[in-house]
Amino acid sequence: MNIMILLEMAAQAAPDRIAIGSLDGGLTYSQLFERAGHLATALRQRAVEQRGEQEADQHVLYTDVSTPTLPLALFGAAWAGQVFVPVNYRLADDRLRTLIAKQAPALCINSVDGATRIGAIEGIQPVTTQELAALIDNTTMAETDWSFDGEDVAIHLHTSGTSGEPKVAILRQRHLVSYVLGSVEFLGAEEDEATLVSVPPYHIAGMSAILTATYGGRRLVQLPAFEPTVWVNTARTEHITHAMVVPTMLARILEVLEATDNTHTHLPHLRHLSYGGGRMPIPVIEHALRLLPHVTFVNAYGLTETSSSITILDGDDHRLAAGSSDEAVRARLGSVGRALPTVELSIRDALGTEVESPGRGEVWVRGEQVSGEYGGVSVLDDDGWFATKDAGWIDCDGYLFLDGRMDDVIVRGGENLSPGEIEDVLLQHPSIHDATVVGLPDNDWGEVVAAVVVLREGATLDEDGVRAWVTTHLRSSRTPAQVVFRTELPYSETGKILRRVLKAELVP
Repeated sequence: MNIMILLEMAAQAAPDRIAIGSLDGGLTYSQLFERAGHLATALRQRAVEQRGEQEADQHVLYTDVSTPTLPLALFGAAWAGQVFVPVNYRLADDRLRTLIAKQAPALCINSVDGATRIGAIEGIQPVTTQELAALIDNTTMAETDWSFDGEDVAIHLHTSGTSGEPKVAILRQRHLVSYVLGSVEFLGAEEDEATLVSVPPYHIAGMSAILTATYGGRRLVQLPAFEPTVWVNTARTEHITHAMVVPTMLARILEVLEATDNTHTHLPHLRHLSYGGGRMPIPVIEHALRLLPHVTFVNAYGLTETSSSITILDGDDHRLAAGSSDEAVRARLGSVGRALPTVELSIRDALGTEVESPGRGEVWVRGEQVSGEYGGVSVLDDDGWFATKDAGWIDCDGYLFLDGRMDDVIVRGGENLSPGEIEDVLLQHPSIHDATVVGLPDNDWGEVVAAVVVLREGATLDEDGVRAWVTTHLRSSRTPAQVVFRTELPYSETGKILRRVLKAELVP
């Protein structure tokens, strides 16, 4: 198994179809394949120059925003038998340099500004995207001699680190290929289909978007950075049919559409919008379904360690839940759907014992796409199960509901409280624009609920009003003991609320 087979198949079956960029001037699949072959030669030559060994190990680092160089570097590294490492270029300079140094020996692909930030690091060969293009032009194409050993490491991805220091997750060739083959139909896309990708390269969704678009034959349009107005304009001008966003992105896109589009023909070319990477508030997805009735929405839940999605709430699920009068069915809008056919799910207690549905516990997953490996050390159990550290439960029809990270669950007087359940109620208040909930230490109860609230512009609401709203809609144990008003909440660049940041600020 090697991800190069995905590109080779597309290049042979649809050589003239545009793979990357605009219809006018974009790279075709055959051009992407050929340039990846040239890059593979250049990467091998650079590795020999650096190490003086024919089989020298080398990482290929990518520290730039999403450009056509990104998929080229991903496939070129796989062809050359080298590990691809997309790096978080948003890190502070000192942290960025430290992370890069740990990957040596490596070729580091940067923008011109990025190369200036990084400077000289022992064992790191910097090259700008412009220099890389010239390097490719001056090399010969490699033989189609990539390794088919599925145990070869394909990608190193640093986890988000929202609950601590990031770890290096190892994804091998077999994990990535298994995910793509199990979730995408080969050349299943029509020639007019185009995917807009605005998540950063160092997020698993950024990597899987390249691989699934390639195998499916769908043109990939990259947005270097997310800005809602630019996203909407790009979707219109590029006739985008498919897109993936995180929940915070979708909320801002909807705001732009309502503020700028008076024709009520919002994004007429868009057919399919998937979301994930964070918890989707039910009011936001309900708003999206009303505003974009022609679009099929899909919620995808996955982790870096699982090579992307492991559950899907598909378009039929969304439509059925939104239109149902059955409370249990309607609640599925707040779920992440059912497991892919290629994976298994299990809910387990603190001792690792499986609990019966609908019991709550930690989500465990098993499947060919699941890596569960950090720095060469596997954390899978003896039967191949991976503990996700996410809390949740599965209903009688197999729909998975997440309660947040295990560390986020609030234990008040021995009762486990889901922050998401309380947040959904808060977001239904007409005066509340955004809200999150954390647990704070308490001498009597162990933990109590604290709500951090952002009001809508011009709205007024006090602490008692927030508490009364929650008490009316939920049991009194869910009522916030503390209410804090903010002008905004802290989010990671991939849309995850930084609860630990808030907790650190609120704990006396």
